[in-house]
Amino acid sequence: MNFITELENTFAANAKAENALPMAKYMKNLFPFFGIKTDERRAIFKSLCKKHQTEINSNVRAIGWELFLKKERELQYCGIEILLKNLKNNYQVEDIIWIEQLLTTNSWWDSVDTISKFILGDYLQQFLNEIPTVIKRFSTAENMWLNRSVILFQLGYKSKTDFKLLQSLCIQHSHSNEFFIRKAIGWALREYAKTDPEAVREFVLQSNLKPLSKKEALKNI
Repeated sequence: MNFITELENTFAANAKAENALPMAKYMKNLFPFFGIKTDERRAIFKSLCKKHQTEINSNVRAIGWELFLKKERELQYCGIEILLKNLKNNYQVEDIIWIEQLLTTNSWWDSVDTISKFILGDYLQQFLNEIPTVIKRFSTAENMWLNRSVILFQLGYKSKTDFKLLQSLCIQHSHSNEFFIRKAIGWALREYAKTDPEAVREFVLQSNLKPLSKKEALKNI
């Protein structure tokens, strides 16, 4: 695909080794980086998206997925952004299949959090009837990142947050020793506390959450 080829070549031409190593180290050396900082990466991405918008519009899912499978993390970020920007409010029911694949491929907190909020969250707002099925499957999965995704998918829902659902998910995973699960519980509750702080305070004080979850939940109350 012309867009992917040009994007990859442009990133390679702008690679900065002095940035790549510390960026990879910050991500526990799970992924290699070109070493392109966020503002520059987004500027390049925006320019090439505009140039190749017709191609992108015709192949959004294929382009997003192909980029996400690339080894460099910057290209993976671009794959996520292609999908969330071009499919917002225009998902298909069966898209949950590749959304699950996104969450379980090249998984780390940075990608999973973005996918959870902006892709899974938007998808489930569009298909409310799918929420029970998706929540049940993801929350009981052996994959920790799927568990995290359903705790976080309502980030940004504000008054539209189903707080009963959030509470049930927090309780379901309250005994988890996974750092990323304990952190997600606290983050999700802290976010909803911007809408209803007293409800969050009452829930946290009455529940048996891990100390990290409680600390994060009550941080700004």
